[in-house]
Amino acid sequence: MIEIKNLSKKYHKHQVLSNISLTLENGMIAGLIGQNGTGKTTLIKCILGLTQFHEGEIKIDGESILNGPEYRNQIGYMPQMGRYPENMKISQLFAMIKEIRNGKNLDEELYEKFQLEKIKNQNLGQLSGGTTQKVSAALAFLFNPNILILDEPTAGLDPIASEILKEKINKEKAGKIILITSHILNDLDEIASHALFLQQGSLLFFKTLTELKAKSGHQKLGKTIAEIMLEKEQTP
Repeated sequence: MIEIKNLSKKYHKHQVLSNISLTLENGMIAGLIGQNGTGKTTLIKCILGLTQFHEGEIKIDGESILNGPEYRNQIGYMPQMGRYPENMKISQLFAMIKEIRNGKNLDEELYEKFQLEKIKNQNLGQLSGGTTQKVSAALAFLFNPNILILDEPTAGLDPIASEILKEKINKEKAGKIILITSHILNDLDEIASHALFLQQGSLLFFKTLTELKAKSGHQKLGKTIAEIMLEKEQTP
């Protein structure tokens, strides 16, 4: 479980996150959505411990993340743009990460389905954007983490690879927390159970997709979100 209470973050005088409170429970696939600059990346960085927050708290399974970095062992993170040593081979990267984490019960399903073994001797700096995404996805799932944070996971993937990843996400949702940022709402329609919408650093809503669609009468998440935003704009 991830508990976020009254979380606020400023960059200089700019309020990036304002009093965010929510709870993510096992079995949830939460789509983190909102326009650019609304605080999505900052929220992820706060959870990962990559940036300090000024007010509030974040707890993982009841323990504050400020108590130490050990909680990160429970998290698999896929960045929007993976940056790896250009002269390192794919095989060397995976060997290094395995040695650092000393993990057991490895989940190498994506490594196999993306056929990374066939190109394991390629330098990371020579990979296309889509292949780099495959590497990042395979690393995120590798240690069978309880929490997965995936930042624009299908961006740049070809249709087949995108379907492989979405199937994997659906397969892994039981007993895990999966937080996904994506501008591709059709993808979230297929895999997300909840939608978490940030607007100007504030939490506008956090509801199940079923609730949102029932209220709007639309079957597509994109149309549902558009209608909600239009109502907000028209409300004095």
